[in-house]
Amino acid sequence: MGEKKHRVAIIGCGRMGQIYADAYATYPDTEIVAIIETNAERRGVVGERFGVSALFGSVGEMLAEVIPDVASVVTPVKYMKEAVIACAEAGVKGITVDKPVGGVLADADAMVEACASRGIVFGGGNLQRAMHEVQEAGGRIRSGEFGEIIGASVHGWGGEIVGGGCQHISVLRLLADAEVEEVIAWGTPEEALGQEDDSGLIINGQFTLSSGLVCPVYGAPTPRRGVEVWSADSLVSWDWGPPEIFRGFDEEGNRIGIDPGYAPYEWSEYSYLTGAIRSFLAALETGSELWVSGHDLRQALEVAIAARVSALRGNAPVRLPLEDRSLSLYPRAYRWIGGDFSGNPQSAEEAAGEE
Repeated sequence: MGEKKHRVAIIGCGRMGQIYADAYATYPDTEIVAIIETNAERRGVVGERFGVSALFGSVGEMLAEVIPDVASVVTPVKYMKEAVIACAEAGVKGITVDKPVGGVLADADAMVEACASRGIVFGGGNLQRAMHEVQEAGGRIRSGEFGEIIGASVHGWGGEIVGGGCQHISVLRLLADAEVEEVIAWGTPEEALGQEDDSGLIINGQFTLSSGLVCPVYGAPTPRRGVEVWSADSLVSWDWGPPEIFRGFDEEGNRIGIDPGYAPYEWSEYSYLTGAIRSFLAALETGSELWVSGHDLRQALEVAIAARVSALRGNAPVRLPLEDRSLSLYPRAYRWIGGDFSGNPQSAEEAAGEE
């Protein structure tokens, strides 16, 4: 941790934005220098809550006066692209977004390219891929500790395959150490498959990975959840928490769970958001690898779009990367346009931290 504090702008101060603000206000090497929020009442309340006087109604207003080191973009998804590209063009050193990264694949491309072409660190947000135990499990797999990975599976991929479903894809790519190269999918129910957003869409199918593995995907309930990868005698199972590890078999052929022995992690205040933020700041300072990146979020969006395309085509195989970058699959309304406009507005008392 360096002695210099990173100057942070929080762009979008709804419920999730306030969690980011709480984190950045807590860490000893960061300080919030600007808050951007379109809701004037919330802007004032959140500014007072975090002791920030530089308050703006738009990204443009902020950039005319303040160029932060870090822009934490926590707007509804519809407005992320505009904020990310404006900050990139203004010379902000590091930019993060929360999940998902977009609804249109070309928009995700534009954000990734705007940052990559300028050498800007583009981080992702509140994903379990950034949990330190998930990262450690991935590193141990890559080191060969569990032997050659010969299988992988995804369980419970449905309801929000763009929104919450980006968790599964991001963890799968890490633990399998591979990219999704082909998707074959069936989507139900029929009415959900025909929508523009991912509300209620359940996907069953398979992914072919760049390692050659064929990964079954279960949208309907199974005895397992999350993501699993395995070797001849070991299983690593992520189920919305630190991965379980199994090694060997008992006399009846059942897998034997072991103590994973995960190393302690210095930061733990905000669950897996902590790993996302701390690895982002480390990447900004040293060039180290991000635990979750804007690229990771783009890959998750692309897999979700490919699954819907395959299902609409009668489970036809769809190769990645997709040639048509105008393809889309939007997250449900509360993610796309935010709670204020989707029936779940936040009171001033809640924004002030009084509820």
